[in-house]
Amino acid sequence: MSVGKTTLIKKIHENLVKEGFQCNGFFTEEVRSNGHRIGFDVITTDKNRGQLARVSDNSNDVPVSRQTNFKVGQYTVNISSFELTALPSLYYPTKTKEERKLIYLVDEIGKMELFSQSFIQAVKKLMSQTNVYLIATIPVPKGRPLALVEELRNNPLSHVVQVTHQNRNSILSEVMTLVHSVVASQVT
Repeated sequence: MSVGKTTLIKKIHENLVKEGFQCNGFFTEEVRSNGHRIGFDVITTDKNRGQLARVSDNSNDVPVSRQTNFKVGQYTVNISSFELTALPSLYYPTKTKEERKLIYLVDEIGKMELFSQSFIQAVKKLMSQTNVYLIATIPVPKGRPLALVEELRNNPLSHVVQVTHQNRNSILSEVMTLVHSVVASQVT
């Protein structure tokens, strides 16, 4: 059930850009056909689009490649397309001034994305940088914990804000205040 995490992170992106911040990263969008969700695409902040997952066609179980044979429910995850699209948006420049603050948006860090070891390594690299602010959507805990999600959730530098049906229309200002306080506290 959708509560609006993607909508919120897109609004955060819009606000940050209006304020003059440069943001890198990606969003995940539903792909629909005839009123039915058939999959998900990733769209980078600079508008590149790639396939993340599609509804599996069980009548043709031969995978296009070994890399696309990852499944979450009814969806087959296209790791190669995801990595070709999303990973460049998470690139951390090797030559950057330490005082230059970098903002990365990741929607989302979930089961599908976590099939990619390269994605996990890219997120961990961003998490280790003192001049990076990572704004990410993560799933509500249920079932078996996802290691990277739990690492983010339990990181003492993380601020976790839960988006619900009740607060999704009013939470943007709270999150923007939090972002401003974190960025301002790190600048001084």
